[in-house]
Amino acid sequence: MNNRFPQRTLKTLLVSSALFSASVLATANYNASGVYQAGEQVVYQGVTYQALRLTENEAPDAYLNDAWQPVNTQVASATASYPAYQASAVYVGGDHVSYSGQIYKAKWWTQGEAPDASPSTGVWEWVSVDNNPDPGPGPGPDPEPTPDPANGIIGQNPDGSYIMSKAFLDAREAELTSAPEFTKVLESISTRDNAIVDAVLPGASTNPDNVKRVETLINEQKWDQLFPERNAAYTYTNFLKAVAKFKGFCATYTDSRAAQSDDICAKSLAVMFAHFTQETGAHNPHSPFEEWRQGLYFVREAGCSDDPSSCGYNSECAATNWQTEQWPCGKNPDGSYVKYFGRGAKQLSYHYNYGPFSDFIFNDVNVLLQDPDRVASSWLNLASAVFFFVYPQPPKPSMLHVIDGTWQPTATDIAEKRVPGFGVTTMIINGGIECTLETEKPQSVNRIKYYQGHAAALGVPVPADEQLGCAGMKAFKKTGDSTFGLYWENDWSYNPNNPGGSSFACRIESGYQTAHTTLKKGDYAKCVQKYYGVTIE
Repeated sequence: MNNRFPQRTLKTLLVSSALFSASVLATANYNASGVYQAGEQVVYQGVTYQALRLTENEAPDAYLNDAWQPVNTQVASATASYPAYQASAVYVGGDHVSYSGQIYKAKWWTQGEAPDASPSTGVWEWVSVDNNPDPGPGPGPDPEPTPDPANGIIGQNPDGSYIMSKAFLDAREAELTSAPEFTKVLESISTRDNAIVDAVLPGASTNPDNVKRVETLINEQKWDQLFPERNAAYTYTNFLKAVAKFKGFCATYTDSRAAQSDDICAKSLAVMFAHFTQETGAHNPHSPFEEWRQGLYFVREAGCSDDPSSCGYNSECAATNWQTEQWPCGKNPDGSYVKYFGRGAKQLSYHYNYGPFSDFIFNDVNVLLQDPDRVASSWLNLASAVFFFVYPQPPKPSMLHVIDGTWQPTATDIAEKRVPGFGVTTMIINGGIECTLETEKPQSVNRIKYYQGHAAALGVPVPADEQLGCAGMKAFKKTGDSTFGLYWENDWSYNPNNPGGSSFACRIESGYQTAHTTLKKGDYAKCVQKYYGVTIE
């Protein structure tokens, strides 16, 4: 018996049956919430059925069961050979279903379009029951097309799965990510090898150019002045290493912005410092230091530790889903899951954020999933904040692209108060909570104050007309003309030249997270492999 409704005691079931059965006519349509006695008849998808016993929540579906018996045996024998149409199911060309007492065959891929849908796209072809009184077990699928190398399918394995060309998939990935937005983002998130990062030291002649630029703006003494209450783990050397990892942060521009490279760097630092002062600051009104100088006080989320009784951040680790498959949680010696509470200047949290960050830094999701505290105890405590600053979150641009002018607001952006300035970076980092009212929320007010303090300390001018707050600002919206997105998702479209009409392809998704990113070369092939079980050669 189906379990869509809570189970009842036998007494309750008998009482409800007695109350309901009087209102059920012999030829009434089947009611999923009804209770039926043996002998009662209903019409279900055009076929009349008779109950063989007391039944509730058991539809007389096309496969039959011990609760119902068809009265119209000719139609029932035909439709019983095919599954009943389901709106949520995906059908491909050649699939047969029973619907309203008839048999229909799908001509191509479809989902959510019933055979009698209006308007109809013509996907369903009616198969007459009268002309096919005894179809037996039902026909097999229509002959599948010969694999077409032009679609990347170059062969078939003995188990029936297909072989696809790696060159084809790589070329398709390059084609789909050829838009200018991808080029700009890839440049801004480009990284250096960790061996180069580990060699960075204050004043070293071998330091990368962007590190040297930052050193001219902030020396170790200045670092101490800006963050006098910081946790000891936030060292000046760790700060320089975090900068070194990201080639596009405080870089020298090669276009018309070249002469502004120092100014863009200083403003980027002021904005980033303001945000992680809000996230990790002491916020102590009794401190001898101004509140904007109280940043980096916390390196681990307050009240959290690896003790099993402290805050959570690992309850989702026991779930069986694609996220735990893609980013498997690490375990302690006693078998309990490690905790992914907030760590570092950005307070990185949850395994599905530690995993992608680990993949980005080490090309291995497991490094930080097994040892998340490295985000607190190493240069990653500041690199996590730089990562968040340079990384976009479609449809939101990166904060770097807001500051350096790469992002330009559309007419819609302007109408909804999303214009270049500090305020829109608050929308990016926490707009759903802080930018929902017509007056500035306390968190946003704090960020403005911290930005003004850091900007003054770094000699960054704050124009009188710069929009500093985000009150009344609308959230970024996904637009249909956008060609940029962070993730690969299954392409459900129909391709008549492929086996089963399947696409054997993935598409760009910007609305939600998936297991594969468009910013990592080779993830397109992994996406196709995941959804279609292909071998790649």
